[in-house]
Amino acid sequence: MRTNRSSDAGPTIQDPRQRRTILVGVCIALMAVIASVSGLNVAQPELAVAFDASQTEVLWFINIYTISLAALLLPLGAMGDRWGRRPVLLAGLLVFGMASTAAGLATSSEIMLAARFLSGVGAAMIMPVTLAVITSTFPDEERSKAIGVWTGVAGGGGILGMYLSAVLVDLASWRWLFVLPVVLVVVAVVMALRSIPNSREASGHGFDTVGSLSSVAAVVGLVFFLHEGPERGWTAPATLLSLLVGVLAAVGFVAWELRRQAPLLDVRLFRERGLASGSVSLLTVFGVQAGIFVVLFPYFQAVLGWSGLRSTLALMPMALLMMFASGLAPRVAARVGSRPTMASGIFLGGAGLVLMAAFVSVDGGYLSVLPGMLAMGLGMGLTMTPSTEAITSALPRERQGVASALNDLTREFGSALGVALLGAVLTAGYRGAIDSRLDGVPDAAADTAREGVANALAAADGVGSQAQALARAAQESFVAGWQQAMWAGAVVMAVLFVYVLARGPQQRPQDSDSRESNDVVADLR
Repeated sequence: MRTNRSSDAGPTIQDPRQRRTILVGVCIALMAVIASVSGLNVAQPELAVAFDASQTEVLWFINIYTISLAALLLPLGAMGDRWGRRPVLLAGLLVFGMASTAAGLATSSEIMLAARFLSGVGAAMIMPVTLAVITSTFPDEERSKAIGVWTGVAGGGGILGMYLSAVLVDLASWRWLFVLPVVLVVVAVVMALRSIPNSREASGHGFDTVGSLSSVAAVVGLVFFLHEGPERGWTAPATLLSLLVGVLAAVGFVAWELRRQAPLLDVRLFRERGLASGSVSLLTVFGVQAGIFVVLFPYFQAVLGWSGLRSTLALMPMALLMMFASGLAPRVAARVGSRPTMASGIFLGGAGLVLMAAFVSVDGGYLSVLPGMLAMGLGMGLTMTPSTEAITSALPRERQGVASALNDLTREFGSALGVALLGAVLTAGYRGAIDSRLDGVPDAAADTAREGVANALAAADGVGSQAQALARAAQESFVAGWQQAMWAGAVVMAVLFVYVLARGPQQRPQDSDSRESNDVVADLR
């Protein structure tokens, strides 16, 4: 069934200089959003002291941004298609910049929470538009290269932002964390006003309000479940209630979208190899990446005894290689095809996990994990660009805001899933390993040590002559948990590898100048 939808998507930009300016502008806007996802992680102790806040409150400063961003991506991406991508981008930058300023000047936990929530709203307006501008204005022969740059910033920008945030916290205070995004917003606004063209969808149907609200409820419920499960317990009433709400809303969303003539997201498109394999690949790769960070930071800080700044700097080789590989991926895909490129990246990512699981040790230090980190960075970069292009190419040009939002939502949901699952495997492995190493340790200290490696190191100060033995036991137990988490991730990547070989995209989307996905969309409808 065809929809009554026309397009004012605007022509592709033929001037190379204008395309470069557009690409730089949207990547600067994206960098502001990505840096704010991870920036506050390095300042948790300072935030707790500044606001006299509990650890739960501090985590909510971080999580409320992620949840509001993820929940609003689809509806705000669709609004960008309808209202015009440049106006929505500018509005998002304005909201994001004002909210970041308010967060930097916050005097209470309530103000900080409200500011972070509004930052998430602004980010949800910015993030899908940045990719939609690229896919709707770049010609076919240049689109994959531009998407490669975008995915490099999206993948490595979080680590770069975390490092700059750690520098600012060390040199000044946590309030300076919000100077960087505000500066990036100002630059992005100037570039958007000067160079970014407007494009939009003209639709004969009303906005899908029911689909939008049900998608928000589904994302909030499921992401809250993943965030709070490790903290509250997976069987806690609030955790189970959020899971129930998320599942019911997701089922309702699918049922509604299948009935609607002009859906927010035509879920039947997931029958296509490109959209399905691209989404699954991004979900898995970003989940594994986020799970690795859960493991790496405690290893650097609790096992190796490094500072937060040094720990973040240790991730830079992985981030830089990931960004390089994201830019290289379009050229590789042009030679061998999207499916082999994605599969090669997944294989390298899995090999990196195996290397880290096999060689990590307390005494081996940074060099025992560096080869695995580099393989992971190279593999993720090769996987992300063709996966992103497969998703955006599955929807027609006038629906690129929704396509981009789906791409971003997949990344955010995958990250939450990876932190929850690999974090749970790490915790279980640590507790299982340390139980056999606590003989002779006082009960109170032993109970504290079971809570985590950082707790164990703190408890070691109070056990006298057993302090060194307890610290060593905790570090070795953490490494044991690390190995279990990495092997679990390797199994997941192996399954993904087989899936992509069997069901990956059959060709590079830009090889078809007519963008055949438009006809597929119409036929499915």
